[in-house]
Amino acid sequence: MTEPPGPERRRFLRTLGALTGAVTLGTTAGCKSPGSDAAASGAAGAEFGGRTITSAAVLPKPFTVPLPIPPVKRPSRSTSGTDYYDVTAREASVEILPGLRTTIMGYDGIFPGPTIAARRGRRTVLRYRNQLGVPTVVHLHGGHTPPESDGFPTDLVLPATGGARFADQAVGGTATTGTRDYTYPLDQRAATLWYHDHRMGFTGPQVWRGLAGFLLLTDDEEQALPLPRGDCDIPLMITDRAFDADGAFNYPSMDTHLSAMPGVDAAHMAGAAGDVVLVNGAPWPELEVDAARYRFRVLNASNARRYELALDPEPPSGTPFTQIGSDQGLLAAPLQHSVLPIAPAERFDVVVDFSRYPVGTRVTLTNRAGRGGTSRVMRFVVTRRAPDDSRIPARLSTVEALSTASARTRPWMFRKGKIANMGANTAGWVVNGREFDPRRVDAAPRLGEVEIWRLATDAYHPVHIHLSPFQVLSRNGGPIDPGDHGWKDTIDLRPKQYADVAIRFDDHAGRYLLHCHNLEHEDMAMMATFQTTR
Repeated sequence: MTEPPGPERRRFLRTLGALTGAVTLGTTAGCKSPGSDAAASGAAGAEFGGRTITSAAVLPKPFTVPLPIPPVKRPSRSTSGTDYYDVTAREASVEILPGLRTTIMGYDGIFPGPTIAARRGRRTVLRYRNQLGVPTVVHLHGGHTPPESDGFPTDLVLPATGGARFADQAVGGTATTGTRDYTYPLDQRAATLWYHDHRMGFTGPQVWRGLAGFLLLTDDEEQALPLPRGDCDIPLMITDRAFDADGAFNYPSMDTHLSAMPGVDAAHMAGAAGDVVLVNGAPWPELEVDAARYRFRVLNASNARRYELALDPEPPSGTPFTQIGSDQGLLAAPLQHSVLPIAPAERFDVVVDFSRYPVGTRVTLTNRAGRGGTSRVMRFVVTRRAPDDSRIPARLSTVEALSTASARTRPWMFRKGKIANMGANTAGWVVNGREFDPRRVDAAPRLGEVEIWRLATDAYHPVHIHLSPFQVLSRNGGPIDPGDHGWKDTIDLRPKQYADVAIRFDDHAGRYLLHCHNLEHEDMAMMATFQTTR
């Protein structure tokens, strides 16, 4: 029998109940809110379900600041098989909008956090210190990770000072004070991974304030390919934010101190989005490029916003994007795209050939799902001719097709629904009709066995599954989307859609999550726990 929610969760549910009359969640039209980009966008599939927050700050003109590249973290110590990294979460005052200061929560005090460059088979230990005033949890998104290091949302790292007052928030989890070691075996394919906060009920505001960074994993197979590298291999973390007049982040938290009351205000329960697009923490930046091929590791780290990325102008010949990798590494063969739809937490590894443009061309990375400021992302300026010995092979990797001949099908429904213990009129975000309870296990798949998970939705829900990657088999019983190929860990599901994915959990027995990666949905109980068994 499931125990009743703890005191913090009960306070959250009471507030949710009080707000129910002010908001309708999860409409079949994609949860559009008045004033959302969705309402004005004519692009098919452009809705993302959230509401855009208007900044009060004076915003810079686009393409007036250079693209920053997150620094690569050096190990504090290495042994024959392990690299150790010391990372500290702390507040810092940084310049994001020119001339204004923004207080962030940052790994090592920067946003994005430092990039960890790792190699397959070398164990990575993240020695994490929390110098913030609130609990945190670190999740390596896409990591094939033991359960004790996966970042379960109530496995809290309490503040080094005054952390005892948050101890009761570790419901169904464990709490450490000040520090925690996260061990990542990284025995998995080369891929663009990222790490971010995963605290129950507060993931949205804590990622919004800056707790996100890249972990780039390579291996011998990838290194043997003649792909662009060095200065032509660039990670792009795309986020959207809104700012107060003084430069502070504007996020609609119920509790601006992030201490006790989870969730957002009624107007943003379907998802919070900003009117400023940041790339690697800079607003609408510009990058000078050679007339050569560039590899871009594109991550949508926004809370709720979907993007439809395109190049303007398109190259005079050929398609704009050659996709070489997905969430979980290299594709079997490259794919061509004119537009890249990308949902929160998805990654696309693409090559853009700027040699197709005349020197001096300004190429804008646009967002066809946005309007106004959110219709532009960044700009490239083709500055010079340069030698380029890179190429894109016709064959990139071997992608094992999972056999589903004897697989069981397990249904997961992501939808609006009633919140238990709150009465008949309380709406929220639920999985299979139940809100998240960190003490409940909803499924127990066996290690080594392939299952088909049917992920169904009422609205836009980017669904993420922890521990192991999956392969998309079909959408609504028909063909997969162009962006579904390869190994995935997050899938962009549209309203009234279902997708069948094949998944096999390996190696690690324990508790893991699947959840919506619209962070406002996640914070408002749209998660479920599964426990892998031997």
